[in-house]
Amino acid sequence: MASRKIILGAGICAISLYVGYLVVARVHATTELRAETNNSAIPDVAVVSPRHAAKKVSLTLPGTIDAWYQAPIYPQVSGYVKMWYKDYGAEVKAGDVLAEINAPSLDAEYAQAKADYVAAQAKYNLAVVTANRWQAMGKSQSVSGQAVSVSLANMKSEQATLEAAQHNVDRFEALEKFKQIVAPFDGVVTARNVSVGDYVHNGGGNLNATGSASELFTVADVHKLRLFVSVPEVFSYILQPGLKAQISVPQFPDKKFTAQFLTVARGYDPNTRTAVTEFVMDNDQHQLWPGTFASVDLTASNTSANLYEIPSGALVFMEKGMQVATVDTQNHVHYKNISVGRMADSATEVNSGIGPDDHIINNPPADLLEGEEVHVVQPEKGYLASNNSEGGDDE
Repeated sequence: MASRKIILGAGICAISLYVGYLVVARVHATTELRAETNNSAIPDVAVVSPRHAAKKVSLTLPGTIDAWYQAPIYPQVSGYVKMWYKDYGAEVKAGDVLAEINAPSLDAEYAQAKADYVAAQAKYNLAVVTANRWQAMGKSQSVSGQAVSVSLANMKSEQATLEAAQHNVDRFEALEKFKQIVAPFDGVVTARNVSVGDYVHNGGGNLNATGSASELFTVADVHKLRLFVSVPEVFSYILQPGLKAQISVPQFPDKKFTAQFLTVARGYDPNTRTAVTEFVMDNDQHQLWPGTFASVDLTASNTSANLYEIPSGALVFMEKGMQVATVDTQNHVHYKNISVGRMADSATEVNSGIGPDDHIINNPPADLLEGEEVHVVQPEKGYLASNNSEGGDDE
């Protein structure tokens, strides 16, 4: 009996210990869960400090290289192409013949104009002789003064007809010269859209099914080139005389070209908020061709280097205006009103409202409230570190 009581007591003790263990474990788990829940209710945030804007501003933009002068050449007479003499890539001088047009209809009209001039000349000569005779008879009062006046008027009329005929001949002489298509300036033939036997008409090249026409040749002067870049409105302040651009092109990946600022359109495109900017670059060796895509690097002094700069992701858009969320020493959130300057994709300049000792939450949660407690955590490498380090005070 005694041994049974001992065994029973030991079993009861074991059960009691197990139940006590379960109770303690549940209480501990409940405590940990409560602590974890309370801890999870406090959002994790990453903070950055305002930094001074860089002393130099740099940006890379796409650009298009174009010829210094470029002229599409259209015919001024109608006819058939007799021969062309300059092909793609040919270097030409001003006045070089590019092609010849056979225009028999024009030749016939020119011959008729010259014949009309000869007829008008004969009529004018007869009118002069007649007027002189009537004037002589008028002096002897053999004829009336009215008859003399009529003869003089007829002479002036024939003179005007003769001048009109001369102008018509001059016009056709000028058109005859247009049977030769010539280069307007020194340059390179960048397009030839004509072949022997093609019919061309006054003001246009080959006719297609819709009746439209193209130019016969395109000649480009490439001793210098124009570079066109659309500069965003926020960076237009750097467009000043003396600005230089470093150019990279796909066909010369290891070479840099330099372009000088020439002018800027004093107006912005309302669709893109950019201003067309023109640079000029030398091309004595004809290395670069019109139509080339260019990557344009611009660097200039930053007029706002005394301002602070924060990541654009830290901005909070509120009804009261632009704000940032800051964290105090007790890890509580406080919103501050700020005045912003130039805004870019990665960073924004702040004119007022923050100081260098402020800890600003980057990418704050949308439901973050004033006075709420937060956990300040270290962001993953490369997440915010680059935003907080790049573009510092450059010397």
